[in-house]
Amino acid sequence: MKTIKDFNVLNKICLVRVDFDVPLSPQGQILDNFRIQSSLATIVYLFKNNAKIILIGHLGRPQGINLKQYSLKPVALELEKLLKRKIIFLGDCLGEDVKKTVAMMRSGEIVLLENLRFYKEEEINDPDFAQHLAELGDIYINDAFATCHREHASIIGIPKYLFSGAGLLLEKEIKVLTDLMKNPKKPLVVIIGGKKVETKIKLINKIAQVADFVLIGDLIKKELKEKNIQLKEPQKIVEPIGDIYGKDINPQTINLFKEKIATAKTIFWNGPLGLVENKLFTKGSEAIAQAIIESSAFSVIGGGDTIKSLKNIKLEDIGHISTGGGAMLSFLSGEKLPGVQVLKS
Repeated sequence: MKTIKDFNVLNKICLVRVDFDVPLSPQGQILDNFRIQSSLATIVYLFKNNAKIILIGHLGRPQGINLKQYSLKPVALELEKLLKRKIIFLGDCLGEDVKKTVAMMRSGEIVLLENLRFYKEEEINDPDFAQHLAELGDIYINDAFATCHREHASIIGIPKYLFSGAGLLLEKEIKVLTDLMKNPKKPLVVIIGGKKVETKIKLINKIAQVADFVLIGDLIKKELKEKNIQLKEPQKIVEPIGDIYGKDINPQTINLFKEKIATAKTIFWNGPLGLVENKLFTKGSEAIAQAIIESSAFSVIGGGDTIKSLKNIKLEDIGHISTGGGAMLSFLSGEKLPGVQVLKS
């Protein structure tokens, strides 16, 4: 798979698929800019190498309708603050105005196009839509790991028409997660929380093959028992002590989990360990996060709900925070991601 560094981007128009699907307040204010910040390395690299940069992405699920609350305009303003550079925001991702602006671009300029999902053709991978987008650029760079499990036009359609490669974020995500599964420093301790056990079974069974311990949250334990689900490596599963109905893990469980974490050289965590949307039930997740930070292990944390539960934790103390939710779970479960596979062809 080629990466951004395999191309001479000087004066080239680089069409960069980013993941700017960030949470917004009803007033249109960005509540968490983590995914925007994660994209900066690729954007800065292209800027320093005198490329012409067109950023494309989506926000929310507007179902093919142009809805103001899903506009990427607030993202353009946030990008200007972070980069301290002018961002040219266009209110569409296709059309004559877009073509004219692109034709007049100078090296180092950054254009952000409007939400791709305002067109239903994006999510159905319409080939004409993909081709029209591809006509805007010289090189396609995918830096949106979180959407690589989607067979959308901007993910798997555009690479059919342009020289394509991975951005710095996508390259890093693949390397870290591949090393986690194939060559982790041992012992490897895995923590799986959250709910909807059906979405986690494949991951638990796959990662348990390489893990030394898999610590599961109370809701996962509860669902496994209620649905009589048998795991493939039961001897590696460490369950919560007692039963507090999924609201949080208790002090005994926190101590048990901390003992396992203290032995680790690599830690992977997905899914909060309590109902963290309620401040009364954040103690378990916060205690485990602190234990991870205090350990000497290399840590990987992923999943939107998990990251939200770490508001009081210095994220820079974590080894790697994955931008992917569903894409990360699919990758670690051994599934091939369409957005990655197309870059290898």
